[in-house]
Amino acid sequence: MLEDIKTIDDFDFKDQIVLIRVDFNVPVDKYHQITDDTRIQSSLPTIQNIISRKGRIVLISHFGRPKGIPSQIYSLKFLTSFLSKKLKFPVKFYEDCIGEKVEKKVSELKNGEILLLENLRFHKEEEEENENFAFQLSKLGNIYVNDAFGVSHRLHTSITVLPKFFGEKKCIGLLMQKEFQFLKKFFSGKGEKPITVLLGGSKISSKIEIIENLIDFADHILIGGAMSYPFIKMKGGEIGNSFLEKDKKIEKILKNILDKCKEKNKENILSFPKDVVISDSFENTSNTKISPIDSIPNGWMGLDIGPSSIKNFCNIIEKSKTILWNGPVGVFELANFSLGTKSIAKKIAKVTEKGAFSLVGGGDSISSLKMEKCDKKISYLSTGGGALLESLKNKILPGIKAIINT
Repeated sequence: MLEDIKTIDDFDFKDQIVLIRVDFNVPVDKYHQITDDTRIQSSLPTIQNIISRKGRIVLISHFGRPKGIPSQIYSLKFLTSFLSKKLKFPVKFYEDCIGEKVEKKVSELKNGEILLLENLRFHKEEEEENENFAFQLSKLGNIYVNDAFGVSHRLHTSITVLPKFFGEKKCIGLLMQKEFQFLKKFFSGKGEKPITVLLGGSKISSKIEIIENLIDFADHILIGGAMSYPFIKMKGGEIGNSFLEKDKKIEKILKNILDKCKEKNKENILSFPKDVVISDSFENTSNTKISPIDSIPNGWMGLDIGPSSIKNFCNIIEKSKTILWNGPVGVFELANFSLGTKSIAKKIAKVTEKGAFSLVGGGDSISSLKMEKCDKKISYLSTGGGALLESLKNKILPGIKAIINT
């Protein structure tokens, strides 16, 4: 895939205005303080590289879901001081991303200067693959760089339509390169064995194709969180009031997955929780007890994996040489239901320190690592949750197709 795509090494940026699509959609608290700057930190090498080569940079990004309506809450202006501090030189800002006034500001940029533009999603056209909006954006640069892995699976104007206006003058940034280099092991299935994939979170529909694709080369696929309940129910288990994604097709597809495992003599590849921490309400102060996952009483719901499941999952991870993790195995933001996810985080960090390769993606998984101060011990933290999952389906992301196709 990467053989067909240009990178920033293929261009001379001196005197050029470089339009970089970054993903600065970072989580913030109620005081608008950034709680996880992973995505921004990961984009800095591309910005620094182009600045050092005398380029002029225009940064475009989205932030939150303003649904086409400008709002102070979703303005990117607050990032200017943060970026200036990280880059050690001033970053300018303008309160729109298209129009004559923006074009004038861009034309005034000197070599080595950076202009951050306002939230792309203040224009509803950003989420509509709109040709005219793309054309307006294209006036702001001579070279287009996509360094926004986290949204490269989205059919959004700045990702899939905008690159078409740059002909041969488009490429991916260093962050994108890094993401694909680390994902390569999983595309090829040539990672050092045993290879273990842990999938958690609430929705199985977004991960069914991934499970099917991974059966061929993973040694273990651990399924936790609410993703496990459709399998348990299909096998005749009682799951009480546990979250169950409503989709009539799911049961048939899950059966196909189990049949495929049997067909390939890999019936033991899938591991599910044996026990879960159950509660009678979705609150931290609620009653809790341990229950076998296939006999949860009515009125109770599974909100974390139990002690036997933690032990089983951690034993498998302990013996693994290549690990990929996406999605928590419980409602980890509530202390009573966080032990499973925290235990997984610590175990992956521990085996990585012993020489295993680990790749973790998805905001919740990374948050749990940071809570346990384990994030620096992981081989690679992916900046994309959905994009990582789409990549694992062995498909070329829309944002990459747009760079390859001139």
